[in-house]
Amino acid sequence: MSAQAFEPARNGLMLTELRLPTMGRLWEEFAQRSDKEGWPAGRFLSGLLEHELAERSKRRLERHRSESQLDMTKTLSSFEFAEVPMLSKAHVMALAGGGSWIDKGATILIFGPPGVGKSHVACGIGHALIDAGYRVLYMRTSELVQRLQAARQSLQLPQALEKLDRYDLLILDDLSYVRKDQAETSVLFELISERYERGSILITANQPFSGWTNVFPDPGMTVAAIDRLVHHSTIFELHQVESYRGKQALRQQKIQLENDKLNRKRQSSKDSDNHPKEPMK
Repeated sequence: MSAQAFEPARNGLMLTELRLPTMGRLWEEFAQRSDKEGWPAGRFLSGLLEHELAERSKRRLERHRSESQLDMTKTLSSFEFAEVPMLSKAHVMALAGGGSWIDKGATILIFGPPGVGKSHVACGIGHALIDAGYRVLYMRTSELVQRLQAARQSLQLPQALEKLDRYDLLILDDLSYVRKDQAETSVLFELISERYERGSILITANQPFSGWTNVFPDPGMTVAAIDRLVHHSTIFELHQVESYRGKQALRQQKIQLENDKLNRKRQSSKDSDNHPKEPMK
């Protein structure tokens, strides 16, 4: 192409057509620097491609985090492991990196009473896995059961289960709150069976396995579900620990009281400055 025939505007149009928005935004700036500094053509192209890939990775990460439905505040960096001494930080961080346990569809089970940090740890692992390139979905177990039931009633259960296959990890929070008299939780068993050794599940529960007879329609299904979950599993039991959530609330309350005290002191000092005492006669 001759210099006279070159039309810079066409580059932007072609890059848009090729769905390369970052390159379309940056190519003119890079071209000017390339001309000024005498870059080889390979360096010019490489620089544009690196920026395009970096932006795509950033957008993909943001999209996966948004679709995960994870609580954005519950990360591993904000979890106080020292408050839950029976929970190995090293073990949790190793799981948070993904790897073989995700590849073989293994399970994480976190048991403990309300307030000890089960959901926080689960969400933290989910966020870390997204950072590592995995796809994660967090849901209350009762909500997921209701959705799967609705899918079964509309004869769409296989399709609904297939959609969940896109996620490397399903986080099912608060399984103990599902009750067999509230819903036909056999759909939950079907989900567990469908993902067995194919897709990973992380479950949090207030009750140990002995209490799961309140969840599934019959004892045989309970045993079968537990058998599948524990086959390739990591189990954390957060019992005999003071409420993590309660201690957090107390710390926040203490901080707030201290801030209020400082604010009152500042206000008192300001009022004194604005109303100086009258000189003594």
